[in-house]
Amino acid sequence: MGKGKWAVSILLSGSLLGLVGCSVKEAAEKVTKPTKQVETRAPEEQKQEDEPKTVVVNVIDPNTQKVIKTILPAELGFETNPAAYKRELEKWARELARGTDTKPGYDQRMVLDQVKHGKIIKGKPQVILEEKELVERILTASVTGGDVELPIYVKESGYNPEEIASLDDVVLASYTTYFNSGVAGRARNIELSARSINNIIVGDGDYFSFNTTVGPSDAAHGYQKAKEIVNKKMVDGIGGGICQTSSTLFNAVDKVGVSYIERHHHSLSVGYVPAGRDATVSYGGKDFRFQNTTGVPFLIKTIYQQGKLTVQIRTSAKYQQLYAKGN
Repeated sequence: MGKGKWAVSILLSGSLLGLVGCSVKEAAEKVTKPTKQVETRAPEEQKQEDEPKTVVVNVIDPNTQKVIKTILPAELGFETNPAAYKRELEKWARELARGTDTKPGYDQRMVLDQVKHGKIIKGKPQVILEEKELVERILTASVTGGDVELPIYVKESGYNPEEIASLDDVVLASYTTYFNSGVAGRARNIELSARSINNIIVGDGDYFSFNTTVGPSDAAHGYQKAKEIVNKKMVDGIGGGICQTSSTLFNAVDKVGVSYIERHHHSLSVGYVPAGRDATVSYGGKDFRFQNTTGVPFLIKTIYQQGKLTVQIRTSAKYQQLYAKGN
């Protein structure tokens, strides 16, 4: 074979080997190249994904960070009967805030500070659970679920402790009533209740409650039997006479223009104040309550004398000027 033919044969063989090599390589790549896996799921998993998630609302006490109630909106008709669902929330919020016959609520009346022997005896702040805000928070969370904190607000007394000494400077208002000091039980009850409200500090914006301040007018607290009005009749009762203290207080604070939260009349006329100018009270029942909306803090001062009770509303000289400008 000539050299030329030999060279051509070699070239052809090389080309064929190259083609064969490429084919083998491509085949190998096709075999070794990973194929896309088709994800398969168990029927149970697929069913769980298809089902809607349960919406859960947890109501949390911000003081303890504990869950006090878990709400399932769907079970209570959030979507099927939203009006009834809201009413149910409002009822629960009201009981939670105000309490029931067997369980106290979150709301707490303010117990005002008092000056005794030159020292301030601390009371308690007002605590309010805002019912409407709580319901709105739960309604919002009922769409997707989540945690809801109780909207609890605490209000401290609105006065500066450094100014206590000056609150006794001037008299803004005063009122006096009279009684028969010979009726020992009644006189004693007036004295005890008057002492309970003496030197009470009523800060700007504070709430005063006679029943909360005086407490139970029972024998355990030194109160005695005396005549009192019950259902349009004069009857003997422990604590009879304390309504003269509350009525005298009313006529004094009425002169400075406070805002009344609660006040009741006796079922019969009383002789110590004009008709319609009384404020009957009964611990655990009717109360005399007001808010100090005068714009200045003041001190309740009581002066008990034989046959006479005077209640004064006092404040500092600088506050007297502010009060005069505001009125």
